[in-house]
Amino acid sequence: MKKRSGFTLLFSYFLVTYSLAQQLSNEAEISVITCGPGQEAVFTAFGHSAFRVYDPENGINAAFNYGVFDFDQPNFYLNFARGHNRYRLAVQDFERFEYVYQYYNRYVHEQVLNLTLEQKQKLFDYLIWNAKPENQFYFYDYFYDNCATKLPEIVQKVFGEEVVFDGSYIIKPLSIRALTDLYLKYQPWGDLGIDLCLGLPMDKIATPYEHMFLPDYVEYGFDHASLNGESLVKQKVIRYEARPETFSNGIFQPVYVFSLFALLALALTIYDSKRKKISNWFDALFFGLIGLVGLLLFLLWVATDHRAAANNLNVLWALPTHLVVAILVFKPREWVKKYFLIVVIINAVLLISWAWLPQMLHFSLVPIVIALTVRAYIQFRR
Repeated sequence: MKKRSGFTLLFSYFLVTYSLAQQLSNEAEISVITCGPGQEAVFTAFGHSAFRVYDPENGINAAFNYGVFDFDQPNFYLNFARGHNRYRLAVQDFERFEYVYQYYNRYVHEQVLNLTLEQKQKLFDYLIWNAKPENQFYFYDYFYDNCATKLPEIVQKVFGEEVVFDGSYIIKPLSIRALTDLYLKYQPWGDLGIDLCLGLPMDKIATPYEHMFLPDYVEYGFDHASLNGESLVKQKVIRYEARPETFSNGIFQPVYVFSLFALLALALTIYDSKRKKISNWFDALFFGLIGLVGLLLFLLWVATDHRAAANNLNVLWALPTHLVVAILVFKPREWVKKYFLIVVIINAVLLISWAWLPQMLHFSLVPIVIALTVRAYIQFRR
C-alpha cells in the first residue's frame, strides 16, 4: 500500500490514455505478482499483490496496483477512522514497482496466466477501464476488499463462471484473526492493536476464497484455479527471492510491559493495605485510561463502518463507564463501591473463561485485567 507519487500519476495518465484503443500483440502476457511480507511497518507485514501487463511489442510493462492511497485527499484521517478509506488503482512502471520490494528484501513471485490473446485483451481492457479517473477509486476493507482480494474478484468479473478457484487445498481453514497472526510474529504491538480493536467478526472461520485477503493465499489460490477446465497459471517465475534475515522482538513487548505494570499495581495495593490508605490518584489515571480505550472500542463498534470492529468483547474489561468512576474515586459513594464490586465479578469471570471465549482476546492483556481486578477490589473494600 503506497501513497501516490507524481511519477505514478504521470505514468498512469499516459498509459491509460495511450492504451484506450490499444490491441495487445501476440507477445503480450498478463501475470499475477505476489510480493512478500515486510517488517518496516504493520501494513507491510502482509505482503502485496498486483497485476502485471507485459507487451514488449507495444512497449507496455505496467503494474496495476490496487493498494494506493493519498494522504492529501480531503478528510483522510477522519475517513480512515470512520472506515471510509478511499484506495485507488494506480498504473505504475513495473520495473520501479518491483525495485521497491527488492530493495526492502521482499520476495517477488510472478504467475503468468494461461490466457488466449482474446482473453488477455478482455482482461486488459477491464484494467484500463478500471484505471480511468472516474473508475479507479474504491472503499477499502481490511479483509474483504483490499489490494489482494481485487485480483481474484476481477478475474471472476471478467471471465465469470469460466474461472474456478478450487479451495480444496486448504485442509484446515483458519479464522481471519489466526490468519493475521501468522504475519505479525515480529510486530507484537501491531498484533495487540489489531486484536484489541477488532471484534468477533475476526474469529469466524474463513472460507477458502476468503483466505485470499492475504497475498500469499492469492498466489496459492491462482495456483489451484482453472479457466475452462485448464490451469489458470501456465508458468511461475521467482523474480526475486528474499535473503534470510534475523528478527528479534527484544524485551519491549506487550506481555512483558503489562506484566511489569501489573506487578507495580499489586505492590501499590499491598502498600495501600499496610498504610490503610488508597492511592486514588493511581486508580483515577488507570481507570480513566482504560475507560478511554473502552470508549474508542465502543465508537469503532457503533459509529464507524469498520465491520471487523463490531461485537468486540474487549469492552467487557475496558468499560467506557470507567471514565466516570475515575473521577468519583476522590469522593466515594455507595453506588461507586457497588460498581467496583461488579467490575471484580465481571473481570474474575472473564479471566476464568479467557481461553474459551468466542473471541480470542490477546493473552498479553491478562495482566492488565488482573491489575484492574485488584484495584477495583481495594476500592470496593475501602
